[in-house]
Amino acid sequence: MSETKPEFVEAVDIEITVNGKSYQRSVEPRMLLVEFLREELRLTGTHIGCDTSYCGACTIRLDGDAVKSCTLFAVQADGAKVATVEGLATEAGLHPLQKAFSEHHGLQCGYCTPGMLMSASALLDEIPNPSDKDIKKRIAGNVCRCTGYQNIIKSVHAAANELREA
Repeated sequence: MSETKPEFVEAVDIEITVNGKSYQRSVEPRMLLVEFLREELRLTGTHIGCDTSYCGACTIRLDGDAVKSCTLFAVQADGAKVATVEGLATEAGLHPLQKAFSEHHGLQCGYCTPGMLMSASALLDEIPNPSDKDIKKRIAGNVCRCTGYQNIIKSVHAAANELREA
């Protein structure tokens, strides 16, 4: 009986801009984007929740759009601009969404929070004055088992108000 050897998978060179900084790496073609962010770049704010794209804890922004990073391979993001929760705050301080989630109790355990923040930031970039319906629709792909969502919605409204006033 002949023994089969595992197939060698050749690494692929990619370049991705994450939170404004360019990274070049050689990765296996099957490496998920969420794994690339967490393991290669050590940006652990993007959470791995369900590995099935259900929970939304891994939501990031890819070229401006909110996407679930467990559904993409890192090689698919080659040449793209990625924003993670670590990129929301600036030298000036926390992003209005981050402040609002804290001030209006939009988080409890915090596991879903990075994904919620990234989905909400994409929403506010498109709709500066969202309705409850807009917010509910946009965060529908993010599951929170702690808050009941009311304070998340309140937090997004508060951030939207602050951003409009700035």
